[in-house]
Amino acid sequence: MKGIPRTPLVLGLAGLLPFLWGVLTRYIPALNDLTLQIAGPRFVAPYILLFYGTIILAFMSGVLWGFAARAEGETGGLGYALSVVPAIWAFLFAGTGPVSTAIYLIFGFLGVLGIDWLFWKNGLTPRWWMALRIPLTAVVVACLAVVALD
Repeated sequence: MKGIPRTPLVLGLAGLLPFLWGVLTRYIPALNDLTLQIAGPRFVAPYILLFYGTIILAFMSGVLWGFAARAEGETGGLGYALSVVPAIWAFLFAGTGPVSTAIYLIFGFLGVLGIDWLFWKNGLTPRWWMALRIPLTAVVVACLAVVALD
């Protein structure tokens, strides 16, 4: 993760906390019970993983839109079209049941990583972008797999 500016790195890692919390509440019953008492069922697995995953997948559409704005001509048009895919994907496939939603989210995040790579390859992202996105996506996919494989 060398070369990634501090602010995007810290915010990216902080964005993993709800995913990691979901995994912890799935495997540590006492933490699950305490979280239920203090914060309610939205903050334990599988709910936090699926709801937060859906929000972040849609958020990534906005990030990609910003990168598409750097392109011109046909590349720009394709970039804008690709940038809306994650939000539409999240809209269409969230709420289809815990296991299927987790599977769809995993494919959505892997798809975003592919779009990230395409934008990075075309010079639309910062040079360090893939160094950040690959490990973040790996953690997100691993966390969502907890629900997908349940």
